[in-house]
Amino acid sequence: MARFEDFQQSLWDTDCDHGVQPPVTDQVILDAERLLNVALPGSLLDLLRQQNGGRVTSGRNAFPTSGPTSWAADHVPFESLLGIGHRGGTLSLLDSPYLVEEWNLPVPVVLVSGEGSCWIGLDYRVCGRQGEPSVTWFDADDNSESALAPDFQSFVEGLTSASAFESAKSDGSVG
Repeated sequence: MARFEDFQQSLWDTDCDHGVQPPVTDQVILDAERLLNVALPGSLLDLLRQQNGGRVTSGRNAFPTSGPTSWAADHVPFESLLGIGHRGGTLSLLDSPYLVEEWNLPVPVVLVSGEGSCWIGLDYRVCGRQGEPSVTWFDADDNSESALAPDFQSFVEGLTSASAFESAKSDGSVG
């Protein structure tokens, strides 16, 4: 497992600017935390200070799971990380209140990745709005959820390539 510090520059797909918001400032972060009514994890903010959202590299676009989800038997996708901002046509962390209500997801949750009915979110239900949230997979279509990591830093350190799962399936090594 890679160390979090190794991801601060190598997480992002720098050839793609889809989903990238304007650079964050301390005021942008403070305003976002006020709007979302939570303390965002320092590890998330460290990544967003490097690049404010966007696509991640193909080497870090999946998270392994201990059991099946609605997405796959052994992983969930993580193709992009939502930033903080209002860039037109681009979702951001600031859209979480609307999306949580729209998809009937639990509260308090801040969505960091996903689309449609499937989301990865910072889950504040156990730790409270000022605590260190766990990371959870939510599927609104089948009203299911799966715990992924105890905190955002652990989640990022566990990211891997979706192609590793596909090649394992094609060579018969995963059942």
